[in-house]
Amino acid sequence: MMQSRTHTCNELRMEHVGQKVKIVGWMENVREVGNNFAFVVVRDFYGTTQVVVENEEMMKTVKAINKELPTGDIEVVPEKIEVLGRCRYNELPFEINRSRDADEGQRLKYRYLDLRNPAVKQNIVLRCNVVSALRQAMTEHGFLEITTPILTASSPEGARDYLVPARKHPGKFYALPQAPQQFKQLLMTSGFDRYFQIAPCFRDEDARGDRSPGEFYQLDMEMAFATQDDVFAVLEDVLPPIFAKFGTYNVASSAPFKRIPYLEAMEKYGSDKPDLRIDLVVDDMTELVQGVDFAPFADGNTIKAVVVSGCALTRKQIDKLCADVEVQSGAKPYWTKVENGAFVGGVAKFLNDRFAAINEALHLGEGCLVAIAAGKHDQAVKTAGVMRKMLGAAVPGHMDKERYEFCWIVDFPMYEIGEESGELEFCHNPFSMPAGGLDVLLRAERGEIDPLTITADQYDLVCNGVELSSGAVRNHDPEIMVKAFEMVRLGEEDVKKKFPAMYNAFCYGAPPHAGIAPGVDRMVMLLAGEDSIREVIPFPMNKSAQDVMMGAPSEVTQKQLDELHIAVVGDVEE
Repeated sequence: MMQSRTHTCNELRMEHVGQKVKIVGWMENVREVGNNFAFVVVRDFYGTTQVVVENEEMMKTVKAINKELPTGDIEVVPEKIEVLGRCRYNELPFEINRSRDADEGQRLKYRYLDLRNPAVKQNIVLRCNVVSALRQAMTEHGFLEITTPILTASSPEGARDYLVPARKHPGKFYALPQAPQQFKQLLMTSGFDRYFQIAPCFRDEDARGDRSPGEFYQLDMEMAFATQDDVFAVLEDVLPPIFAKFGTYNVASSAPFKRIPYLEAMEKYGSDKPDLRIDLVVDDMTELVQGVDFAPFADGNTIKAVVVSGCALTRKQIDKLCADVEVQSGAKPYWTKVENGAFVGGVAKFLNDRFAAINEALHLGEGCLVAIAAGKHDQAVKTAGVMRKMLGAAVPGHMDKERYEFCWIVDFPMYEIGEESGELEFCHNPFSMPAGGLDVLLRAERGEIDPLTITADQYDLVCNGVELSSGAVRNHDPEIMVKAFEMVRLGEEDVKKKFPAMYNAFCYGAPPHAGIAPGVDRMVMLLAGEDSIREVIPFPMNKSAQDVMMGAPSEVTQKQLDELHIAVVGDVEE
């Protein structure tokens, strides 16, 4: 089926010479040669073809020529040219083939033009191919694709809901799902064994490089009668071939992926989403600098170090990198280098009398840079993690960029002390099964163990320093669920009120189940080698959660508001 053409603009080759053809597309550019001759490049979805326009009697065949195009062995000499759609503006907002150089606001406003750029279009084609491959792989692994509701009830899942007023139920609202979490668990309770979908998720949260505001998509999956290892086995089988086939880099981790406990990841890499392409690690040097007369090394502070061998950065470059680390981490880092058997530069004068001990403990060598983070424990760890990431990228030889490195972060804390409340709160997903089940919760309740030492059967999938997904073995037992919530001062009635369907369903007997949901947008971003997630979304919002092309969010009429029993209260600004 060729629609209104005989060939696409990427199809004609030498074997077509002498044939009569019909092509359609956009005029990409025109190069006039004198008054009677012009070269026109026609572009469609598939590629480009050169057309030669002559004022003399035109030949009715394809003519051979040598040009630097995929279709460059030929050119089309037309007998007829028909304009199917005319541009009614004198100029475009940007040159199509250079749209990626334009201001992002212009690109998003005229996204339909931006998408004509073959480089931009290719990311969307990649997305389609990846989604197709994911569907095929999941189906081959025995998963059923089941769609779950978009209009549902509001529930506390960590982000703000998008609310939808219910016209037939004044004063009540639906919510767009932050994720199909409860529905997929209910499917397991309903007797389905393996579920998946390419699920749309809606969260009213701020944008960043790897997160789009408003909506995103994830490969949502759940398995009944399953353990953490069962979930790992599926993704370790599904993802590497897709990354190797479609990725910018053709090397991807093979099974089994490295498993790193959460606390180890934080201490060793300064992050719970470490980029394992970087060979640098974080060392603790708190004991090594005790008593040093330098305020940031004062007793009670944690001191972390990242040792970088073969560092040829100048002092000016190191100072610039430290300034960038401070902006990103919120704390000032320090540094010194090893030269001729001593520390030089930065904080060297405070450390040289400890050189021998530090040198032995950190295995230093000539030319090593010692980047140092100091402060309260969590801040020092965070700063060290940012240093590790930046130094790995900046110093040659410490990062193998041409690959995809996966790892699992496991054994997340079940609880933490809330920054605002100062009391025990859930650390991550309240529906995760505590490692040790009911027994460990009862021991904590009796004061036999610190509840902060309880871990959850929860896991994150990380690739190249990007968190692709969180997942967990679910808490499917109502008794354990209630006890877990009691630890954070919520009782059985609170659980019933907040999660009525799931709680009641579990009371009828639910199978152990586990799942995960890798982000499709982030996955395609990594595969395409892009730094911004907006580059792989067909019609993305801007950083302020606005669709500048469609003018959303927008005002609605008073009639619409009245029908929904809604009043706009307070000042409304443009």
